[in-house]
Amino acid sequence: MIVFKMLAVGVMLFAVVSSAAAEGIPVKTDKAPAAIGPYSQGVWAGDLLFLSGQLGLDPATGKLVEGGTLAQAEQIFKNIHAILESQGLDFKDVVKVSVFGLDIKEFAEVNKLYATFFPSNPPARSFVQVGALPAGGAIEIEVVAYRGKR
Repeated sequence: MIVFKMLAVGVMLFAVVSSAAAEGIPVKTDKAPAAIGPYSQGVWAGDLLFLSGQLGLDPATGKLVEGGTLAQAEQIFKNIHAILESQGLDFKDVVKVSVFGLDIKEFAEVNKLYATFFPSNPPARSFVQVGALPAGGAIEIEVVAYRGKR
């Protein structure tokens, strides 16, 4: 019975997200870097805002900030904040974060910076080491935010 209820809830969630995704509403702000390919900075699917992966690009120049992984990560969080803010959201609305880094050895330092943006009730998160990132980035971060009560 529990499995059936879980399956029913999963099907309902899929239907809601699929329906909303079909009408996905793209978001854009000039306060964050423009997409460097055929994608949106983010897309609304119902009450969920899916942000594309952000690199440590300076929105004014379109170039990676200097200073390595931590400097790029700090810029990424500024870019994420700009997109969230353009939609009336903030870091407290983020429910999932995916971090892609070139070197897992930098996890601890990135984690310290990450904690300053999510000081309490942090969202779910994953950190994955990858072989390469677009534009020569050292780190890329994507988030999902929820427009509702968390």
